[in-house]
Amino acid sequence: MLFRLFDAPEREPSQFVGFAGNRIDRQAEKRSDDAVELALADAGARLLLMKAGRLLLRPNGSLGDPYFSRSEAEAFAPLFANAVLLGHESGRPVLAVPVEADLEALGEGVVAADYRSVLMQGLVGEAEVGAMAQGAALLAWHASHRFCGRCGHATEMRSGGYKRVCPSCNTEHFPRTDPVAIMLTVTRDKCLLGRGAHFAPGMYSALAGFIEPGETIEAAVRRETLEEAGIRLGRVVYHASQPWPFPYSLMIGCFGEALDEVVRRDEAELEDCRWFPREEVISMLEKRHPDGINVPPPGAIAHHLIRFWAENP
Repeated sequence: MLFRLFDAPEREPSQFVGFAGNRIDRQAEKRSDDAVELALADAGARLLLMKAGRLLLRPNGSLGDPYFSRSEAEAFAPLFANAVLLGHESGRPVLAVPVEADLEALGEGVVAADYRSVLMQGLVGEAEVGAMAQGAALLAWHASHRFCGRCGHATEMRSGGYKRVCPSCNTEHFPRTDPVAIMLTVTRDKCLLGRGAHFAPGMYSALAGFIEPGETIEAAVRRETLEEAGIRLGRVVYHASQPWPFPYSLMIGCFGEALDEVVRRDEAELEDCRWFPREEVISMLEKRHPDGINVPPPGAIAHHLIRFWAENP
């Protein structure tokens, strides 16, 4: 029984999605209130510099370098008081630091790339993309939770950036991760894909929606599919997950078994929603669809859900 429970591929599906290559040792049990100060004082500290959804990096051949020393960071007006400690890698502390520099005047050899471009264009290595996702999510949470939700007093950062404390009422606030169900509804020979009005031209993707309080993953998958496409689901199986720093979500990828096939899409949510047979999906994955229809790029978990189904009849 134990063997069957863990009888899975050597490399689990979640390791193939974008943002999943983070190799930082978080050392969660060792985060002191002065962890950031101690890390910044370390001569080997490596800093990720961020502002307005963009990462500073130095282009260097096929892969850029997103890490700066503390002295190098000084040129970009760093807000060290708002820095967060991501953990350690190779014995060196890694921090995410917001900056106030003019992103249009960074100087020679440094560019500011938005997070999606960093991922989709492969501007830095997989480990660095994962570290960026961790830092981006933490900095976004801190920026939007500066005041206590209980009494309204300004809060203070603690535990290296993994907690905020209200000095007025002593309430502790912890970084949040918003769970999102993303699901591919399937039959034996076709899958359901939809597109929103904001999608890139020709792109169709799996349906998705936030998991609500008091709801299981499976219940959310069934509810969102019914609400958006009018399709009832039977069995639901988990496939993979993906950290998604926009601003701090966790995409939980599942497959859903369709019990009916009549699409009744929510026109306020979807511009189109329809079934695609396996061969057509394969042509979309291979970018040879006659109508130019395509799927999300490989960095997105939707791509991996679609590809896994298409290649495993």
